[in-house]
Order: sequence, then structure tokens, then C-alpha cells
Amino acid sequence: MSGHSKWATIKRAKAKTDAKKGAVFTKITKDIILAAKGGGDPNMNARLRAVIAKAKSANMPNDKIEQAVKKGTGELAGGEIFEMMYEGYAAGGVAMLVEVATDNKNRTIAEVRHIIGKAGGNMGEPGSVAWMFDKRGVLSFDAAKYTEDQIMEVALEAGADDVVAEEGTLEVRVAPENYSAVEKAFEDAGIAVENSELTMLPKNLTPVDAATARKVMTLMENLEENEDVSNVYVTADFTDEIMEELG
Repeated sequence: MSGHSKWATIKRAKAKTDAKKGAVFTKITKDIILAAKGGGDPNMNARLRAVIAKAKSANMPNDKIEQAVKKGTGELAGGEIFEMMYEGYAAGGVAMLVEVATDNKNRTIAEVRHIIGKAGGNMGEPGSVAWMFDKRGVLSFDAAKYTEDQIMEVALEAGADDVVAEEGTLEVRVAPENYSAVEKAFEDAGIAVENSELTMLPKNLTPVDAATARKVMTLMENLEENEDVSNVYVTADFTDEIMEELG
């Protein structure tokens, strides 16, 4: 699953850059609205809690966060946002999921199809690649602060599936239904979570060379520049060697 970890790092760095431009606020607002449809209390809604944490790390003002939550719960107007997942293939036969949040389905699918087609990829039918991914909660910890044994003890007792060591980071993988319980277990243990999200992890990775990896990354970046695209998930195996070659 190394591809997830490396791309997550790239995305976090990119998110900080986008936040400075203000571009990320539009996307996070939609994510909060969607998450809040499941309840406006972040203590009872793991997805909302994760998105609010993301909003705060991007320095989104509290009043904007509160407004978005109220739109999601229906307390304020403007919460008509649709959530969809498009499926397809990028260069090299790399499977891809594109998660979107939009107020105009026709506009968004046309734009996503254009971006993917321009990059030499193609859209797939519903269900064509979704089976290649698992929805999981991923909690990341600084390996310089905690040992793998420390993390594993709390994680497995709380119901996590696995703990994976990745280049200075320890990742806890957990099924969505246990996500809140695992988060709370680490909070109670006084162990600081560096990053926490609900994501789609590839079941198997697709080997790619440096040229293909560059094409896939460029496509991901182009998709994520679209304000309706929330996340892009791929099966590409971004190995250490390829990341070094790409600089």
C-alpha cells in the first residue's frame, strides 16, 4: 500500500499550497456540507470530525466552518450538494476513482471526462474499478515520536485492521465502522494523530515506470484543480525509486 502513503504526502503538501491561494476552501466547504448531512455534531460524526480537522489545518475561519455545517444539517439554505464517484483508467492501465462534490452533475461529469480524455485515459462504467479499492480509515503517526509497538497496542485493541510502517510514518488502517472508536482510543491514550482521513485504498498496486508515474500524477493534479473534485485515488505503485527519479 506504499502508493497511498506517498501520494497522501504529496496531497498534503499540495493542499497547503492551494490553501494559500484560497482554492481549497471551496472544496472543504462542500466536504463539510456533505459530512454534516450525517449529523452536525463532530463528536458523533467521524467523517465530519475528519473534514473539520482538515479545514482547520488549512486555516479555514471558524465562522465559515460553522456555516457549512449548518448548510449540511439544513439550518441554512445552500446545502444542495451531490456526492458521486466516477471510475476510469489513467495511463498504463492504472485504475482510478474520482470523488466529486457538485451542485451541477452534468457540468462536472463533462469536465472530468474532458480532463481524463485529454490525458489519454478513459472513463469506465459504474463498478468497473470500484471493486479494486477498499474504503478505510487511515490514521498517521510520527515514527520519531512513537514506536510501532506503542501504536499497534492501542490500534489492535481498539479494533484496527493493521499498522504499516512507511518512511518515518506509522499508519493505522481501520474499517469505517471502527474509525471513531480507534480515533478515540488514541486520543484517550494521549497519542497525537498527525493526519486522519477516510479514504479508498487499492487492494493491489499497478506497477508503473517513471514516465507513466509522471503522467498519472499530472492527471491527478489536473483533476484536483477542478473545484468539484474532492479526491482522486489510483492503483499506481509510486515506489521509492520512482519518487527519487521524479525528484
